[in-house]
Parts: sequence; C-alpha cells; structure tokens
Amino acid sequence: MSKEDPTIVRRRHSSHWGAFNTLVKDGRLVGVEPFEKDPHPSRIIQSMPDTLYAETRIKQPMIRASWLRKGPGARTDKRGAEPFVPVPWDEALDMVAKELTRVRKNYGDASIFGGSYGWSSAGRFHHAKTQLHRFLGMSGGFTAQVYSYSNAAGHAILPYIFGDKGMARGPYTTWDSMEAHCDLFVSFGGMGLKNTQVEPGGMGEHATHKWLERLKGGRMKFVSITPLKDDTADFLDAQWLAPRPNTDVAMMLGIAHTLISEGLHDQAYLDRYASGFDKFRPYVMGETDGQPKTADWAAPICEIDAETIRGLARRMAAGRTMIGVAYALQRAEHGEQTYWMAATLAAMLGQIGVPGGGCGFGYGSMHGYGNPVDRFSVPAMSTGENPARSFIPVARISDMLLNPGKAYQFNGMDRNYPDIRLIYWCGGNPFHHHQDLNRLLRAWRKPDTIVLNEIWWTATARHADIVLPATSTLERNDIGASSRDRFIMAMHKAVEPVGDARNDFDIFAGLAERLGFRDRFTEGRTEEEWLRHLYNVSRQQAAKNRIELPDFETFWKEGYIETPEPAKHFVIFEDFYKDPQANPLKTQSGKIEIFSETIAGYGYDDCPGHPTWFEPEEWLGGERARQFPLHMMSNQPQTRLHGQMDDGRVSQESKVQGREPVSLSRADAEARGIADGDVVRVFNDRGAILAGAVVSDDVRPGVIRLSTGAWYDPVERGQPGSLEKHGNPNVLTPDRGTSKLAQGPIAHSALVEVELYDGDLPAITAFEPPLAESA
Repeated sequence: MSKEDPTIVRRRHSSHWGAFNTLVKDGRLVGVEPFEKDPHPSRIIQSMPDTLYAETRIKQPMIRASWLRKGPGARTDKRGAEPFVPVPWDEALDMVAKELTRVRKNYGDASIFGGSYGWSSAGRFHHAKTQLHRFLGMSGGFTAQVYSYSNAAGHAILPYIFGDKGMARGPYTTWDSMEAHCDLFVSFGGMGLKNTQVEPGGMGEHATHKWLERLKGGRMKFVSITPLKDDTADFLDAQWLAPRPNTDVAMMLGIAHTLISEGLHDQAYLDRYASGFDKFRPYVMGETDGQPKTADWAAPICEIDAETIRGLARRMAAGRTMIGVAYALQRAEHGEQTYWMAATLAAMLGQIGVPGGGCGFGYGSMHGYGNPVDRFSVPAMSTGENPARSFIPVARISDMLLNPGKAYQFNGMDRNYPDIRLIYWCGGNPFHHHQDLNRLLRAWRKPDTIVLNEIWWTATARHADIVLPATSTLERNDIGASSRDRFIMAMHKAVEPVGDARNDFDIFAGLAERLGFRDRFTEGRTEEEWLRHLYNVSRQQAAKNRIELPDFETFWKEGYIETPEPAKHFVIFEDFYKDPQANPLKTQSGKIEIFSETIAGYGYDDCPGHPTWFEPEEWLGGERARQFPLHMMSNQPQTRLHGQMDDGRVSQESKVQGREPVSLSRADAEARGIADGDVVRVFNDRGAILAGAVVSDDVRPGVIRLSTGAWYDPVERGQPGSLEKHGNPNVLTPDRGTSKLAQGPIAHSALVEVELYDGDLPAITAFEPPLAESA
C-alpha cells in the first residue's frame, strides 16, 4: 500500500500480536502496516483485513430455531447443527434479560456460568470477559473460573513455593541482568520466538527477539530441553536435548542427585534461604522409597543418556545459571511438579535472588517475560465483585456440567460443582481451548440456555442458543497496554461496525437497563469518558513511580506512549537474598519452600509435600503406548493466536490441503508410509481428526506436533464422536486435572496413532455460517 496515496487514512491501533497502523480507504479497511517502533513485527497482523470482512462475521442477533419456538431447554441435542433465526436487537435483549431473571429466580445466582475464558481483545476497556463479569456481578452474581488454561498448575503451586500469589505472572529476572551475569540458560520447554509474538494487552515492540540476539552475542550459552527442536530460536545455537514428553521431573531429579552426590549443591544457601531440603534430600537419595534418583535411574525414563544428565548438572553448578520453564510443561499430568522441581534445582544451586541466575516460569511462553520495564498500573477496567462467590477451576467445565452437586477437591478446599442452567460466554471459544471436545459436546447439552456475544461464527457460536453480534477491536476505540511492555497504545476506531454489530459495553448497558441498573453499570460514562478515566487513573499511578505520562489529549493524538527501559536491572527476590530476615517471603516458613507443610497436610495422593516423580497415565513409557505409540504435543501455533483469525491469510497459508499441519519425524512417517502433503488420520479412543502431514527433522521420534487453534469442524455437526476434518487436536486430549491441587488442564499428556487417510476428503466447512431461517 503506497504511503503516497492521499485517499488512505492511517490510524493507530494495537492487538495481542502487536501494534500497527490501519489503512482505510473510503471507509473500508484495505490493509495494515507495522508500527514504526517495532523492529520485529508479527506477520499475524496481515490477517486482520481478511477476518474483519469474513463470511463468518455475525451481522445481526440470531436465535437457535428450537429455542426460539419452544423455549429454554428445547432440543439441546441440536446445538451445533440447527439453523438460526434473525431477530431485532430489542427483541434479542428482551429475551436475554427475561431468561437471566428466570434462571436467577428459580435456581439462584450460582446457576449462571460466566466463565468466559479467552484472550478476546487487547483493549483494556472493551475487554469482553471484564465487561461480562462486571455485568453479571452487578446483576446478582455468577459462577466464575479461576486460574488460566495457559498456566493453571503454575498459578496453584508457585505461591506455596515463594509466597507470592501473583508469581505465575512475573515479573522475573530481566534479560539485561542475564546479559551482564548469566553463563548458562537451561530451558525446559524451549526458548522460541513463536509465542513471544503475543502478549495480553499487546505490545509496541517485540523486544524478546532483540534481547535474545544480544544474549547470543555475549557470554551466555543455551541448553534447550524439549521434544521439538524449533521450540528454541535457531540463531541461539542451543544444545538440543530431546527427552520423552512429560519426563522432565525425572531428568531434574537425576540432576539433583548428581549435585548432591558430587557435593555441588550449595548447602549454606539452602540452610539460610530454603525450608525442607532435609525432607527432600532423602527422597532424592532413595532413603525413603529405596530408589535413588540417580542419572542412571532417570536415563531410561526420559531417554537422555545418564552421562549427559550428569554433565549438565556439572555445567549448571560451574557458573551462573538461569533455569527457565515453559508454560507447556505444567499443562500435563502432575504439571505442578515441573515448576516445583525447577525451583528446587535453582535453590540447590544457590542462585535464586542472585543477578542473572535462579529460575523463571514463562520465558519464551509470552512476549513480556524478561523484558526490562518500569512497572506501574496500566489502564485497566475493574470487574467489580461477584456476590455469588461461586467458582470452579478453569478447566473443569465438562466435569461441572456433567456432574452438578458432585464433590471434588481443589487447592486445599472440599467443594461441590454448581448446577448450571445458563451459560453466558463472551470473548472466548471453549471449542478451541478445552480438552476432549467430544466430552464437552455432551456436557454442552446440559444447560437450558447458552448466550454468546461473538464477532464470528466460531464453533461456540454455532453451539449457542442466543448469539449477539459484537464488534471487533477495529470498530471501536480503546487503549492497549500491558504491564510487561514499554508502550501504551491508542486503539483508534478504524471503520464502522460490520452489519448490526454492537460493542460489548453497549450490549451489557442495554441489558442492565432492562434489569434496572444501567446507571450503576455505566457510571454515567460514555466510551470516550471511560477511556479518559482509565488513562488518568493510570497516569496518576505512574506519577507515584516517578514516570511522567502526557495528558490524554496528547496521548490520543500521538497514538502511543513509549517509556524508557529502566536503568536498574530487575532481579526477582533480590531483596530477600540480600537480607532474608528483613525481607522474608510470604510462605509459612518465610523461605523458599522445598517442602510445604501446608500441601503435605492436604493429604493428596497426587501432590505430596515435596517435588516428586509420578509416572503419567499417558506417556511413551507406559502400557497405553502399545496401542497409541505417538505422543502429541498440541503447542501454540505460529500463524495465529490460539484460534483467532484461523480464516485469515497467514493461518490459511500454513494449511495442508486445507487442514492443520501435523509434524512428525522422518522415521515415524516412513514407518507409516506417510509423505509430505498427505492427509492423515490422527486418532485415539477419544476421537479422530484429519490433518496434513509435514515430515520434519525438528521433531523427536515418537512425538507429533499438532498446534491448537484449527476451528472445530466435525463431519456431523453436534454429534459426539464424529470425525473432525480440520485438525483440532483437542478432540484427542484428555479432560482430567493435573492433580487435586491445581485441577489444571493436561493437554500435553495425549497419546495417539497416525495413519494415512485413504477415504474421500470431506470439504472444510468451518468457515461457513450456519443456515438461517425466517422467523
């Protein structure tokens, strides 16, 4: 797009995958261009014009035919397959308000599920989940979700180790500290650039790429421990160790045993800064169970040579070492143990709180971790209170819907699942991110009513009863910001809404008016007044940290604010390291808890009081691997954020015969007669999908990679067990909790088989809207 074209109007905007300028001609978005301050922009932004005007846009309120004609609970087995009927906005809002009132009156506030998990928009005001929770909270309350699919086990375990409830979100020791002090970065799960394309709230600069290049040019060496070689940027020249998936804890225990047996651990540090090593050491040495956790013991479990494990332990002890653990490791059976064991290794090395050393959880998993930033409260909308105080662990949706009233254990609590009669979802897609989609399909039939605010006809929209068309970020004004980025971005409205779409704020204001609390919900503010208010609150907070931000008018006109990188390196727990008595941790002992009396007191058989190796139910060393001999890694895609913009050009260019690519090793492909470009059937006893084969030397034998996010597209809509033809891996993943502590998702504990598909190829229909009927 020529910059000289005088008919092109440029406006600032931002997204989870980076800031950009919109190019608008005659009121229509015709292109985007990267933000000039971003030297490494993401290609994902190029999909935005495609999806804005996609055939899948929802352009008017739609009601599932049976629900409209027969009322709540009618033919829920037809969700996903039945046509929809368009209705006027006022009629649709009246229906939703009436149904919310009915369900609250008859079943109570907790019978309304407002989990609405999803990334939604980078904008901090028009953040869908925030708007929904604010509305449902003010109207009486709801059942929510706690933690995240990305890092649920981390959210649960890290506060017990370090005492900080927000530890799972960082900040962690910054790259500049590592540049000055770190000798070795050992990354369990890799250190890639794919995931650092994205950040909740967006970013003005993709800084991780810049910092990794600087680190490569300095003293640091890298070790990448992952079944996927390209999990780590190739220019880092990292040593690649490819263990069996889900065996990292065994490998870490082999490292720990080497440190102890060779006298390489820092006992003085452990005595001063840690609690419980005296109870953990006997387990490592085999004094409690008769099995020393030697490198020779670990080697056949993880299939990494014992001498390689011992050599790595010696390298880690020889200098300043940072241990990084990717989110992916804790999205597996007993995922809590990976974080706990990594923290224990860092403590044994005596380096937590030391410049450039220690441990961090999420380096490479998202953009912000490690980037030097002066932290202050960026603009954000408050969700308010939830009077119902009802919640479930984030990934236990199907359990809740299928088992109302059932008792379960979670993080030291004995709880019961609520009886959900109405789901209100806004800004997410559980048919992308939830596990075992055939099970979810059965569970999704249980509620009387499912309401959705949505931009596109996703699988979740198809399986709803009332669908309200929402605007995209390009059709409204907002502010993009993250506490882990140096920029605050104005998100200028680029175009008018497509069809009859409305902002979530306006949708909920309309519902609040019908329910009698519009003024309380809006606080008398318009969109512009809210943006000014949120910005000015943030500006005041920044001033307290001696950061001067311009007034709102200047910010909005310029379109962005850039804050400088801080002069001082950030080192997590530095104050604790310097004086643990004056700056104790908020743990029970005031120290790093290698053994937790609290967790031990819960009596969980799947999460005891110290880091422990558990043999997974699904792994390559187990009996199940005889039937399903390949371990599926369903990591995040390079061409989109989760399922967002799967119909855009960048994602579509990666497809193989229209289907999601599945990478497998050359040996595994040859053994099955599979070549590049073939369509294959990937299956286990939970379901079957079609995908496009990519033969790769970057994948460990015995492992396949099938990234998440392909829009769910079964041959028979709405029918559990139908062949999924587009390549959605969550048809195959298990829907069980990591342990009773976190109850997190275990998507990376999935065994499958792959075979050449020789049937007639079904057409991809994921991006076709459902049928519409007249009223």
